[in-house]
Amino acid sequence: MSWFAGIAIYFVIWWITLLAVLPFRGNPVAEEDLREGHDPGAPARTLLLWKVIATTIIAGILWCIVAWVMIYQPISYDDIPFMPKFSPEYNEPVTPAAPAQQPGN
Repeated sequence: MSWFAGIAIYFVIWWITLLAVLPFRGNPVAEEDLREGHDPGAPARTLLLWKVIATTIIAGILWCIVAWVMIYQPISYDDIPFMPKFSPEYNEPVTPAAPAQQPGN
């Protein structure tokens, strides 16, 4: 895995993890504190710094697992039943088709 691929995979994992962590500990605003035009389901305190730190730690752990699987391949792609077969026994050489005959030649 190249450095660029590793950073790109971490970036995708981080954003997916952030979207999963955002709803945690979101206590809604009390009814008496609700102002006109505010969403009643919006959290009183977002705790965004806590969520970014938790996201970074969780995404780092998940990235280590993904990188380990990609580098050491404890399970190969050919072992996954729904994946296309990549092993050499499935890659038979393709013979080129004969060129089509032009009418009148």
